[in-house]
Amino acid sequence: MTTSTSLRRAILAGIALLCGAVHAAPFAYVPNEKSASISVIDTATDTVLRQIATGGRPRGIAAGPDGGRLFVTDAAGNVLLLIDSAAGTVLRRLPLGKSPEGVSVSADGRYVAVAVEESNSVTLFDAASGAQLADIKVQGRNPEHAVFSPDGRWLLVSAEEAEQVDVIDVALRRQTGSIGVGLRPRGIGFAPDSSRAYVACEMVSTVYVLDLAGGRALAAIPAGKNANGIAVHPDGKTVYVSNGAEASVMLIDTASNSVRATVAVGKRPWNMALTPDGAKLYVANGRSNSVSVIDTASARKVADIAVGDLPWGVLIR
Repeated sequence: MTTSTSLRRAILAGIALLCGAVHAAPFAYVPNEKSASISVIDTATDTVLRQIATGGRPRGIAAGPDGGRLFVTDAAGNVLLLIDSAAGTVLRRLPLGKSPEGVSVSADGRYVAVAVEESNSVTLFDAASGAQLADIKVQGRNPEHAVFSPDGRWLLVSAEEAEQVDVIDVALRRQTGSIGVGLRPRGIGFAPDSSRAYVACEMVSTVYVLDLAGGRALAAIPAGKNANGIAVHPDGKTVYVSNGAEASVMLIDTASNSVRATVAVGKRPWNMALTPDGAKLYVANGRSNSVSVIDTASARKVADIAVGDLPWGVLIR
């Protein structure tokens, strides 16, 4: 083997290792409702790598633990899209009721839940087979989010026409209760141990802290105008709330239930997601057609990334 050949192979091996390191970072998937696409962002470089064409009106997005398949609601086709995240191709279209919105996958990857607005229900699927397991009626009208607790025991459901969060027992596959909150609950997030839930209520610009075991609200934290999206840091010490009418994100300290910082972002911030290590928060800005990136340690915006039209939310895997 010549020296030049050895050198060339060493260089190629180094490049491969470098590429592997870069692509080891998780991707952020952003459904763009108006442009019928999903923008794929490399969180290592905060650049858009590609666009996945979905057609229709993609809204809610979720994925299993390995990120191999994306579950995306299409509000135009009234279906749940199963997408191969690597190939960017639609594998299946599972029928739903009219105007599906938020989608969630249980932490163990077994179940997918979809909030369906016009049927006032949550549809539960087997994630592996795509079989529909149940269509669960809820009290709130026009449900928007149906989110699994980390322990997989509960689904909490928010709705546009409600002053409560509906509680579904996953094992029983029916609503077993509700917890009173403010008008128009939107985003829902959980403490890592499932003991608390945090709910943004848009019309009262407030985040409610819920005790799941006791079935009651423990605190009401004033937020910005039209509070809607919620994300919870992996360490459980900080909750993030997006304020749609103020183009900002607030950081709430969970020990004191008080706002400790406010960060300016794009217009009409909506749903959000954190990287698995909690280092960065990605915020979908519906009217800016962008995603703002917040460094969580410094509580500072570090980037604005152009995406498609009317981004609805963010998934990071």
